[in-house]
Order: sequence, then C-alpha cells, then structure tokens
Amino acid sequence: MDVTTLYSIGELSRRTGLSVRTIRFYSDSGVVAPTTRSPAGYRLYDFDALLRLELLRTLRELGVDLPTVRRVLDRELSVAEVAAAHADALDVEIRGLQLRRSVLRAVARGGSGPEETRLMHRLTQLSGEERRRLIDDFAEATFGASGAHGAADADPAAAAMVRAATPDLPDDPSGEQVAAWVELAGLVGDEEFRARMRRTAGIQAAGRPLGIEDEVGAELTELTRQKVGRAMEAGIDPLGDGGARVVDDLVHRFAGVLARKPDREFRNWLARRFEEADDPRVDRYWRLVWIVNGWQVVPGLSPVHPWFVQALRHDRDG
Repeated sequence: MDVTTLYSIGELSRRTGLSVRTIRFYSDSGVVAPTTRSPAGYRLYDFDALLRLELLRTLRELGVDLPTVRRVLDRELSVAEVAAAHADALDVEIRGLQLRRSVLRAVARGGSGPEETRLMHRLTQLSGEERRRLIDDFAEATFGASGAHGAADADPAAAAMVRAATPDLPDDPSGEQVAAWVELAGLVGDEEFRARMRRTAGIQAAGRPLGIEDEVGAELTELTRQKVGRAMEAGIDPLGDGGARVVDDLVHRFAGVLARKPDREFRNWLARRFEEADDPRVDRYWRLVWIVNGWQVVPGLSPVHPWFVQALRHDRDG
C-alpha cells in the first residue's frame, strides 16, 4: 500500500469500522489529528493515522480509558505496559465478580433474608488483609496479655495456632465457603465465644492437652466416634443396658491406651475429660476455618460427647 495515500473520514470509517461521528470526535480531541485538509476544507488522514485509529479501537474495546490510549499513541507508554496494568485490573474485577457470584449462590441455597444478604455481602467485600486483621484482633483480645480480656497465663501456642490457621477466603469461593466465612466472622466477634476459647487456652496453660483425642490418638478417636455414633443413630439409651455395653467396651480400650485401670475412678476421670473437651462452638470454629481454607474436615468427637459422658456417669453411679 502507498503510505502517501490520504483518506477521508468516510474511508477511515469503512476501513476501521468506527463511525464517522466517532472518528470526528477523536480528531477534534486531538487523539488522531488530520494530516491535512482538501482544497474544499475536508479533513484527510495518512496511513499512520489509520494505524493509530486501529490501535485506538483495539485498546478501547479492551477497556483502556481514552487518556491512557492517548499516552500510548504519543509513545509515553508502551502497549505492553498498558496491557499488563489492565490485565491486573481485570484480575481484581474478575475476583470481585467471582465473589459476588458465590454470595448470590449462598443466598439462593440458604434462602437468606435481606439483612443477612447485606451482611454476607459486606463481610465478603473485606480485603484479604482486613480478614486477616479480624482474626488477629480476635487472637489478641482472646489470648494476648495486652488484650482487654487477654489470658495472661494462656499457652502462647494457642494464639499461634489460631493465627497460623487464619481463614483465607479464595478468589472464587464456593457458596459453602462464603457461608462459613460469614458464620466465622460472627463467632470471633462474640465475647461469650472468646470466653470459651480463653477457657480452652487455660486448659492448655495448665499442662493438659486440648482434648482427650490428643492423648488417645486418631485410631481410638475414630472408633469412639463410630461406635457412639451408631448407638445414637440406633436410638440406644445411654442409661440402658445397650449403652452400658458400648461404654464398657470403650472404657477398657481407653484404659489400655492410657495404661490405666478401668475402674470407677478412671470412668470418673474420663467423664471429666470429655466434659472439658465438649465445647461445640470451639469445635465449630475449627470446622469453619477448615471449610473456608478448603482443608479436609476431620470428624472429631464433639457430636458424641454428651451421649458418652451421660453413659459414663450413669455407669459410675450405678
């Protein structure tokens, strides 16, 4: 093509697909100035102007604003620099859209009302840094000596464990993760729940493990969960003969693992330990953290604690 060829606005419109009105606007604003004018005063453009218009159209279709386009055309910015910046901006926009979609799915599945929907949207709009700060503030207020109610004698490992497992909502969370994050945010702001966590920290500070599960190991923990769970599903009364048979078997297993004698004193001790470990809200906190972080949720003993403790108490008193 002869690069000295001059084009009218109509010809540029046919070649670029831009309307005459749009080209005239770009020309009047100085983005793509005419190369010269015809004897009759009509604007004419050279091949370079055609290329500038084609690039301008491409960048505008990609969402680049006009001032930035002007800087590219004036060679103040390279196309690569603009593309990188806008790709980053699109990443942010996409993450926001993905999060909005997850909130809508959670609302649709859970049948949330207007107030709950607003709360869910507001909490999920927090940045990752703001979400981490929420958990850090919770850990400091609950465990830190500088907190208003901080447990000065609490095991520092408890606070470290909470901070290490900070829930991190992914860019494209599932509806379940969104719902879990909203519930988690409500828990950490509840002073009664913080008191429960402080009590758990106090148990650790006294030199006792967080739960009886830690002492007996995963295998016996799972066996207990299964046996008691089946008894509960079957409707077996913890105060009846069926409950006594289940608890007798488990007491002997626990005594064997812990090198204790399965007598009445041991049953009393075991009941106290399960009562200490039985805090459904604390257990719920960790399960919510696992859900938000996409970790495998490991079933614990909390759902079976009350039945087992009742059976132990009855057996001891019988």
